[in-house]
Amino acid sequence: MSTLLGDVVTRLFTDRVSKELIESAEKGAWPAALWREIEEGGLTMPLVPEARGGAGGTWLDAYAVIHAAGRHAVPLPVAETILAGWLLSRAGLDVPEGPLTIAPVHLDERVRLTPVGSRWRLDGTATRVPWGRDAGHVVVVAPSDAGTVIGLVAGNGATVITDRNLALEPRDTLTWSDAEAVAAATDLPADVAWRYGALVRAAQMAGGLESLLAQSVRYATERKQFGKAIGSFQVIQQNLALLAGHTAAAGMAAAHAFRCAERGDAWFDIAVAKTRVGEAAGLGAGIAHQTHGAIGFTYEHSLHFTTRRLWSWRAEFGGEGWWAAELGRSVARDGAEALWPKLTAR
Repeated sequence: MSTLLGDVVTRLFTDRVSKELIESAEKGAWPAALWREIEEGGLTMPLVPEARGGAGGTWLDAYAVIHAAGRHAVPLPVAETILAGWLLSRAGLDVPEGPLTIAPVHLDERVRLTPVGSRWRLDGTATRVPWGRDAGHVVVVAPSDAGTVIGLVAGNGATVITDRNLALEPRDTLTWSDAEAVAAATDLPADVAWRYGALVRAAQMAGGLESLLAQSVRYATERKQFGKAIGSFQVIQQNLALLAGHTAAAGMAAAHAFRCAERGDAWFDIAVAKTRVGEAAGLGAGIAHQTHGAIGFTYEHSLHFTTRRLWSWRAEFGGEGWWAAELGRSVARDGAEALWPKLTAR
């Protein structure tokens, strides 16, 4: 099923996501027709049970969609909507139609969900919220004495200060003051948005790296210097081999983390994936631009659509340095003797 789903989304994004569409989105236009096709195809709800209107799929099904969205630089909150739908379904809440996002996205930020009768009230500020201005609803994660509370609030219930990341994707500041919400407590960890935000970014970056590799190989085959394709020069071949190795390792790390998410708590595997994919994104983007030379830095070329996203996603929900440090602290707490059994058990 995951393979079939991957084929479907790849065909859709190949046909619909053009350079012109991405450029239009970067200027502020909402790709309404593409979003409608994605939503009507059920691609935003692979993790929502069928009883709640979703596909009742697995995390590997979600990986197929998110990975393809990253590979094609889809200028829509596909990953955020999938993650938000999963959070709502885990809390036993209905998933609304339309684009969704999650907040807050930083560990040091907190918002308050306060019960008032049968409803809840939301107060607080969340910065750098992905697609905050475009989301029909925002899924909010807040700690409480009863556990982690998942809340749903209408997108127009917040004061919005717009901003963008390097890839020109919306990253907005949302402020709520006594906003009405529906919410429920769950057994999820308090940092669930951070953990699984890192997971979906790893999948997007793994897809983006595949795009870099394909573009670089194609360019090295077509571009000629001294009467022959530059791909015939040994230094170019070596660089492309390095890019291919990093791309393969990143894809395996991300896919493995999604498999582990299906089995339960995947903190360790998410940390490994975000670390490995982030490292590959930095090195891979450099190799791709070196291969393309000056043309790759121009706005007229399509390479930057991928590299700017990789640089942006790499820093979101913790860069590889942050996650590597967390892995190191985890190993130090458990002791050196526990590391090998922990690795082989996975």
